[in-house]
Amino acid sequence: MAHQFHPTSLREYDIRGIVGDSLTEADAHAIGRSFGTVVRRAGGTRVALGRDGRASSPALAAAVAEGLMAAGCDVIDVGLGPTPMLYFSVFELGADAGLMVTGSHNPPNWNGAKMMLKDRPFFGADIRHLGALAAAGDWESGSGTHASHPIMDRYVEALASDFRGPRNNERPFTIAWDCGNGVAGPVVERLTRILPGTHHLLFTEVDGNFPNHHPDPTVEANLADLKRTVIEKGCDFGVAFDGDADRIGAVDGQGRVVWGDQLLSILAEPVLREVPGATVIADVKASQALFDRIAELGGQPLMWKTGHSLIKAKMKEVHAPIAGEMSGHIFFAHRWHGVDDGILGAVRLIEAVALLGGSLTALKDAMPAMVNTPEMRFQSSEERKFAVVGEVLARLKAQGATVNETDGARVMRADGWWLLRASNTQDVLVARAEATDAAALARLQAELMEQLALSGVAAVTVAH
Repeated sequence: MAHQFHPTSLREYDIRGIVGDSLTEADAHAIGRSFGTVVRRAGGTRVALGRDGRASSPALAAAVAEGLMAAGCDVIDVGLGPTPMLYFSVFELGADAGLMVTGSHNPPNWNGAKMMLKDRPFFGADIRHLGALAAAGDWESGSGTHASHPIMDRYVEALASDFRGPRNNERPFTIAWDCGNGVAGPVVERLTRILPGTHHLLFTEVDGNFPNHHPDPTVEANLADLKRTVIEKGCDFGVAFDGDADRIGAVDGQGRVVWGDQLLSILAEPVLREVPGATVIADVKASQALFDRIAELGGQPLMWKTGHSLIKAKMKEVHAPIAGEMSGHIFFAHRWHGVDDGILGAVRLIEAVALLGGSLTALKDAMPAMVNTPEMRFQSSEERKFAVVGEVLARLKAQGATVNETDGARVMRADGWWLLRASNTQDVLVARAEATDAAALARLQAELMEQLALSGVAAVTVAH
């Protein structure tokens, strides 16, 4: 029987919706049946299945499993855990594909699905194809099997197996870990028992209602508990994760946020020592200081489009050993599988800080003093958002401005830059600006606002 997905459920990189409204168990069954059909037609049969800690996830995962089996796929159910653990299971178990039921960092009443094939990310046209298969009822049929395969202990063992942090003759770190009641909790509990140092764990109990704070480390307010613990316990630094632990946030020993591009500049240095001249990818939102730092370290900086699947695809194309986004997705191909993993990011951060002098605070102090805006979002219809960017680009080109068009318009000025791009997942325009001082930042923001006004966009930011 054909099934029509709710139109807001299909996103560029995953499927998301409000449970019981734009995402139902019938939708989940259709997602499983359609994804299973894609896997079968590509010659595969084995699909790893994981889920996060939301109240709706067990039922949705069960419906996905039924859909996969109805398409003739054998389900390897790895159970509750982070999205990166699901990615790991695909490689570790030799599966043909993987599907994670997760709402990521969205509110508790949301849920969704992230997918991957064995040899590449699954996004964009792939996800739209699932909708077309479901609408047409164009599905494979079969009687697949279902088997539970707990893999969390093996995942933790792999995270720690090649650890290169402080050794016996070096001072071990004191670290705070804020799991935000997401699925990082059980992994971090196991991991910190075998890592050296002293570890203070916050909110490791999995609770899909997120009773302590929302699990999105890109919002500084969500790091208040982590900052307080770092200061009170005298920690060297602290780390935090989003709901499904594929993103990392961090604060230094003074409680200052170390943003995604700053983390990448630190994490890339050990990699470039081992892989000299390698390409390091960052998204268009990242600071110019990052790209300059990569070049200074002898690497090849590459600015690319925002979006975790787009970054993963580009990494594979150019053989980049590491990449990152401002959102805290850090991707590891060096000594790993080329996927984003927040918990692995924390392990690698311990290694990098140990290698680079033992103080994240000192590394933060040494970074160039840039002033920048947080990410700004402006309402624009789905029909208009890409057109607005096109209009802005045309005007800038007519003025002879230096513009990078990798993903929207990143306008380069002598004392900074500003970015305007259309969101891939929402009906908004996304903007950011950075400059060498506050006066320059104000001028760049005014220039951005003028361009928005010329295209009829109200200069009123909307919430994430």
